[in-house]
Amino acid sequence: MKIAITRLENKAAGDRALCATYGHDCYTVSPLRAELRPERVDTFVEAVHRGEFDCLFFSSALPAAIVGPKLDRWPRVIAIGPRTAEVLRRSGIEAEVLPSFYSRDFVPYLGNWLRGRTVGIPRADVPNPGLLEAIAAAGGTVREERVYALVPTQIELALDAADAVLFTSAMSYREARWRPRDGLLLVAIGDITAEAMRAGGRAPAVVGDGSLAGTLQALNRHMEGR
Repeated sequence: MKIAITRLENKAAGDRALCATYGHDCYTVSPLRAELRPERVDTFVEAVHRGEFDCLFFSSALPAAIVGPKLDRWPRVIAIGPRTAEVLRRSGIEAEVLPSFYSRDFVPYLGNWLRGRTVGIPRADVPNPGLLEAIAAAGGTVREERVYALVPTQIELALDAADAVLFTSAMSYREARWRPRDGLLLVAIGDITAEAMRAGGRAPAVVGDGSLAGTLQALNRHMEGR
């Protein structure tokens, strides 16, 4: 199957090789682009070096790639998945990995350790009030630094050659310009993306576990009729 995967430009490293291991081919379509905010990156890095955080949480690979190489020292570090952890490892940072691919599991993972602690989160300029409220409810303090913005490209996704389109985030679905057609299989990387698709009137046929590998496994099960 030929799969169009929504990714930021130049951020699809490894997708094609991974798809091939599951018997598929893929290519990137980009409904969004990242607009870096260097001054906010520097502000966050300086705060880390001053020891203002007890923990850092990287909720995707891009902030790990932006911030990680600038860090000389760091506190406890949590990554949302193995791909993000690998990006951090390239900068010499060993991170703990959440047991799922969702930021909602950050607070349950840390539990009582959060009480009285300060968490630093470098992220996109996309609100996540549920995470902030959960950290506060657990007795922690959080400081988000929105180190980049996600800007719609306004370019229609090239789906003519695709058998399936895989949306990798709720925002990538909501901001995408694309033309549905008969025979195009709709795939969501996880349940949050699936909810956004259903709300937009396009229910996915396949829903993954929040990772590309897990989504490809779910796609294969769907194709096998399981």
